[in-house]
Amino acid sequence: MRARQHGEYLTQLTRFPRVFPVNCYLVRDGDGLTLIDAAIPGSAPAILAAARRLGLAIRRIVLTHAHADHIGSADALRRLLPAAELLISARDARFLEGDMTLDPGEPQAKLRGAYQRIATRPTGLLHDGDRVGALEVVASPGHTPGHIALFDPRDGSLIAGDAFQTRAGLAVSGTLRPLFPFPAMATWHRPSALASARKLRALGPTRLAVGHGEVLEQPLAAIDGAIGEAERALGEGLHHGA
Repeated sequence: MRARQHGEYLTQLTRFPRVFPVNCYLVRDGDGLTLIDAAIPGSAPAILAAARRLGLAIRRIVLTHAHADHIGSADALRRLLPAAELLISARDARFLEGDMTLDPGEPQAKLRGAYQRIATRPTGLLHDGDRVGALEVVASPGHTPGHIALFDPRDGSLIAGDAFQTRAGLAVSGTLRPLFPFPAMATWHRPSALASARKLRALGPTRLAVGHGEVLEQPLAAIDGAIGEAERALGEGLHHGA
């Protein structure tokens, strides 16, 4: 698992960086580390090794959403870290138990992507505006109904999960990148994803960290371009009845 440091607080961990990059992140906090996402199955030993190299314990595991490539090692990590919290949005927590129903007020679009049930139950449920250590929880539905991002006001880092991708070019969730189409193919509701992208842009992040692709520094111009592209694509899709 490749490890790269970004600024004072953020460490990016990547499985298969050249082929199918799957990122998770360690965020340094006052009492140790917060792990953002649990990557794919088999990642737990490498994640723990990275934490040891930093000389800090993982105190919290936060899942941005319930897709398998973001929760794959959650059970293994909880077995190895029984004192660590496991946190996910209240909305996506239902998917972890196999409840695939949509709420009446949600867009009734088809759920997409590989959802996975896990044995571990969350120790806490997150909502928009909550704090997880130094991080702020930002509801960003679209890729999944309960997708969240995490914003670090200490240095402006935005850990955006799959609300954006940077592999094969920065894109809003749901905007197809033919060289890496998988996040788009797994997106539940594109209009919601676009609204969430605008919400995340309004935070003015100085660094963008995503589930798939490299971390971007000073990303605002690139984010604006990606939002504009998503707006045009969605307009065309709506025009054709999509």
